Amino acid sequence: MVLEICTVGGFSECGRNCTAIRVDDEVIILDLGLEMESYISHTQQDRENVVKLDAEELIKVNAVPNLHLISDWMDKVKAIIPSHAHLDHIGAIPFLASRFKGVPIISTPYTIEVISTILKEERLQISNELIIKKSGQKYKVSKNIEVEFVHVTHSIPHTAMLVINTPYGRVCYANDYKLDLTPVLGKKPDLKRIKELGNEGVDLLICESLYANSHRKTPSEAVAKQMLKDILNNSCADGHGLVVTTFASQIARIKSIIELGQKLDRKIVFFGRSLRKYLLAAHRIGVLRIPKEIPLLSRRHELDRMMRKINREGQEKYLIVCTGHQGEQRAVLSRIARGELALKLNSKTMCVFSCSVIPVELNIKNRERLESTLRSSGVRIFRDVHASGHASREDHREMIQMLKPKHIIPSHAGFGLAHHLRDLAVEMGYVDNKTVHMMEDGKRLIISK
Repeated sequence: MVLEICTVGGFSECGRNCTAIRVDDEVIILDLGLEMESYISHTQQDRENVVKLDAEELIKVNAVPNLHLISDWMDKVKAIIPSHAHLDHIGAIPFLASRFKGVPIISTPYTIEVISTILKEERLQISNELIIKKSGQKYKVSKNIEVEFVHVTHSIPHTAMLVINTPYGRVCYANDYKLDLTPVLGKKPDLKRIKELGNEGVDLLICESLYANSHRKTPSEAVAKQMLKDILNNSCADGHGLVVTTFASQIARIKSIIELGQKLDRKIVFFGRSLRKYLLAAHRIGVLRIPKEIPLLSRRHELDRMMRKINREGQEKYLIVCTGHQGEQRAVLSRIARGELALKLNSKTMCVFSCSVIPVELNIKNRERLESTLRSSGVRIFRDVHASGHASREDHREMIQMLKPKHIIPSHAGFGLAHHLRDLAVEMGYVDNKTVHMMEDGKRLIISK
């Protein structure tokens, strides 16, 4: 009678999220993601694209979870359950799922649609069955393991807190969330069910900790929409070209951009492979309706043809949305800035970065290089027009108060940042190394025996 956790990936670093839970002789895998900076450095892809590569090669460069850490559990795995569709949670599935033959992948509708889209567009194949479960639903993995999908808000649709029910205890996996009570897209977080779980009893909370040292509540996505509205208005933008870049998976933000562009009576154009991929996935399952008149362009000849048209007709008639918010060298915005694509930037071009700079050395250098190149063309730059999708310290406090877990494992920040969530937990009465546990990749913790 054992309930044991192995923190496979995303605990010694921020990314390649993967947690294995063993219940006697059965194991489930929560998330199977990429470590984005290692992946980008190795492939030179932008941060929201996946290409076909060798799995062992990716393990060696620390881009995917090291499944050798659970080599003794591999034949026991019964399900792979991603919490949402960001690549640091699902991006390793195309490379590693083949090691789990006959094991289903179970997740929410948008998450499964994005996985399917990646596999189709990159011509990748896996034999695993893809099973859709909506928020509020449960799935019986086996006699001893049941997963429940509890809706939480984040910066991508259909994010779930995964609740793992076993005979030996309950695990809640909140490995990316925020408590947004005025979301731009989709429902509010299911606080009613979260409180019920706390009253029923939670043995372990595995909780993201990226901004646990930010002493505030994370602002609503509605705040980001208002920030965009303040910039994308007639008095500010009249007579100017408008270029906006944001996370391709930030569907709520893109919804706001479309609505604001329509109010400006501008022709809206999307440039980039990852934008096309995430938007088509959202359109197919009805998460976001993409008007027929908005082109989603990704091939070089399509980009150049449309950009020459924009140059002829005047940038002031268009709203351009493109990839490249972190300054990725091969993304559309960097290629425009370097003059590799046909769009001509000038002092009447406004470039809006509706994102934050992800604070790692590669991104910081790439963004500095990109902004310097844009400024050399006279482009006006608007930075940090953004609201995070991650919980801050007071959101974590509220989550812990609602769930009342017996144990807490900080996740999704690496040891360098995760200690801030540990400090909050200790402040709330948990005991370091006894009821709040700092874990590294490959470590194991027995919750019940």
